[in-house]
Amino acid sequence: MDEKILELFKKNKEVAFATSVEGKPHLRIFQIMKIDGNDIYFATSPKKEVYAQLRENPHVAILDLKGASFARVSGTIDFDIPDAVQREIFETNPVLPHLYESYTDLAYLRLPAESADYFDLRTTPPTLIHYDF
Repeated sequence: MDEKILELFKKNKEVAFATSVEGKPHLRIFQIMKIDGNDIYFATSPKKEVYAQLRENPHVAILDLKGASFARVSGTIDFDIPDAVQREIFETNPVLPHLYESYTDLAYLRLPAESADYFDLRTTPPTLIHYDF
């Protein structure tokens, strides 16, 4: 993934996470748990409505905004996350053990970036860089 996008995601791990349910957009805040190349990982409870929504329609977009710079990434969620990666995410994110007893209480999601856009409104004209992966 582009360094500008990675830098934004590393500084601001809370992203707007958009799904579609019956053709209607649903937006919520998710925290990025891990980035590996063009793969962005998330975790959620399998009991939450968003998990059922993703199972029905795994196409998502995320948006990260910091000041006048923002990045958007789109792709299709992959639910097949190796056990070692699940453990790593649980053990390296201090908030998760406070909310869940075990790493097995969570559903882990991988968003392989299919496309990305980087915007910077501080430049004249504004910067827009599009990436297809």
